[in-house]
Amino acid sequence: MHNSLLVDVSSTSTMPNGVTPNIDTHAWVHQPNSANDTDIVKTRKLLDSSIVYAWHTVQFKCKPPALTRTRWVWRLAGAYHSSRYTSRLMEEAAQRFAASGRQNLAQWAAQKAKEEAGHDRLALLDIQSMGYDPIAVVQALVPSAATSLVDSLTRSVQASNPIDCVGHAYASERLGTFQGEKYIQSVEALLPPNICATRWLRVHTAVGAEIKHVEEIIEVVAQLSERERNHIAEACYKTALLRFTPPKDGYISNEELQHILKPLELPAHMQAKFNCKSLTA
Repeated sequence: MHNSLLVDVSSTSTMPNGVTPNIDTHAWVHQPNSANDTDIVKTRKLLDSSIVYAWHTVQFKCKPPALTRTRWVWRLAGAYHSSRYTSRLMEEAAQRFAASGRQNLAQWAAQKAKEEAGHDRLALLDIQSMGYDPIAVVQALVPSAATSLVDSLTRSVQASNPIDCVGHAYASERLGTFQGEKYIQSVEALLPPNICATRWLRVHTAVGAEIKHVEEIIEVVAQLSERERNHIAEACYKTALLRFTPPKDGYISNEELQHILKPLELPAHMQAKFNCKSLTA
């Protein structure tokens, strides 16, 4: 992997959606297991560097449109599509790791499959709470970014060595840690009163289990060879690059979204209303 990937990860950058991460190799207190502290610190810095490098690689020629109620439905559709196949793919990765005698990686992938199960349903529930037929919405709205991420994960899992899926998972989980309660509240402020449409978001941010998942990945990767760690970091970089790169055809307009969504509205009595903070995943 190119040496320029190893940038200063203590710098601060501005991420999409107004998120400002401060990637710091001492962000969390680590409780070592099989890997020693030195390996843990080096691994975290390597993987976080790949995300920072991806961010600086992307040319942001246009600013993403401001988040609105309508655009939140678009993002939820993307969340559904990006979550739909994760559990099944990680189960496949676990089987492939096990077949090659990589028991640590097999156990990690199997656990990941369990953790991701049902997350696509959370996105559907959120879309329903926004007042739309969730199945019709995800059939009508298929963001290219979500499709690209699923295709990338599929290729990683089905490669002769599925180890790239570890880098894919790290990039996704780590980026989730940059969003917390403040961001969730900013989304909820856009929504109608008493509407819960942040179930998926809460599970995939720092208020969920993302920090724990990140630490678990670092623990697993730190026990691998230097060559494999570099390979995973490169996969992490490529996944982050997909996450950061704006759509080639530009962002869908609010007017177009409203035109698509209007016929998909549910009758009022079919719209689910829950208190998001009372939900756990």
